Amino acid sequence: MPSIAQPPDLGEPLDPLPKEFAALMRPEVPGLIKEIRVEVQRAYPVYARLLDGPSADAIRQGVEQALGTFVDRVADPGSSSAQRDELLRKFGRVEAYEGRDLDTLQGAYRLGARIALRRAKTMGRQYNLSPSLILAFADALFAYVDELEALAREGYAEVQARAASEVSALRRQLLHLILVGPPLPQAAISELCEQAAWELPAQCTLVALRVPAPDHIRACLDRDVLADLGIPQPHLLIPGPLTPERLAMLESALAGAPAVVGLTVPPPQAADSLRWARRVLQLIDDGIVPDGPLVHCEDHLTTLWLLSDPALVTHIAARELAPLGALTGSRRGRLVETLRVHIATRAPAEQVGEVLGVHAQTVRYRLRNLDAHLGARITDPDHRFALEASLRSLHLQGNHYAE
Repeated sequence: MPSIAQPPDLGEPLDPLPKEFAALMRPEVPGLIKEIRVEVQRAYPVYARLLDGPSADAIRQGVEQALGTFVDRVADPGSSSAQRDELLRKFGRVEAYEGRDLDTLQGAYRLGARIALRRAKTMGRQYNLSPSLILAFADALFAYVDELEALAREGYAEVQARAASEVSALRRQLLHLILVGPPLPQAAISELCEQAAWELPAQCTLVALRVPAPDHIRACLDRDVLADLGIPQPHLLIPGPLTPERLAMLESALAGAPAVVGLTVPPPQAADSLRWARRVLQLIDDGIVPDGPLVHCEDHLTTLWLLSDPALVTHIAARELAPLGALTGSRRGRLVETLRVHIATRAPAEQVGEVLGVHAQTVRYRLRNLDAHLGARITDPDHRFALEASLRSLHLQGNHYAE
């Protein structure tokens, strides 16, 4: 029997196993593999099917590589483990494909380690090995099991990441089809919904973000939220209305990142909801709508409507105010502002004067001038409505029609 150096006394740091120990272990490997197989099948019946199925050869090779590499490493600490590494990653991939967590596989690894340790104790009695050597073997063995588990986790994580990426791509494609606008391509959407495990809701709420979103936002969203975050105009689709729970989720995920919540609409109108939300973002950038971490379209519908076509509004205002065209710019501007407040408030001259910061008599004077120039335009319902809408729009844009 090869001479085996005595390991240090208990309590001292354990050195690597002596290389000569590999010569004792190697003949034990075939019998150990059979014993581990029987015990693992008994403790974990789920593996009986795999060990008798199409993956049986790969599993056998993996176990052989795992045990063989341990022995090889004792004989030569610099030996390669590349083949073992790939086979053990495959074990993790199989667990992911089978829909199990890694607890079962880790349990099987540790059961195999206990069986190997039991056999090492038998060898210790057979060859009269030092108890310290068996202790060193146990320490090295369970450290090796940790290494095997780490490789399995890598393979498991690969499958999970790929699956998550595939589902994410399907859901982005689904979001794109929904936003194509009516009529929705129902057949394609139904197929994608099935592939992406997503149910088309009766209503949905769109959210427009100002800039490409940080990666952490996606991780904080509910799993059924569709998202396209890496594009220049990122957006989300939240199934259903924005309930308090959904709002809390959204605020937590965005963490202050600027966004606008669109209206809750049926899916065929999702493109409109997103368009309105993006328009509000533009109005925020233009200083028309107040900024905030999370702005709601619902609070700015009239503004959206009045500014839906600024050029047309300017044309309407020019038409309705044409009788004031001969006046100087400053005088026309004062009269138009007085008219805007008068029509909007329908208040007496005193209150209009308070809004404008002028005396009530000045207001009355301006109103008489307006009446002289505009006449029936102020009282005719159609003209009055056109005046009010166009003047409100111009006011929102900061244009008091002074020129």
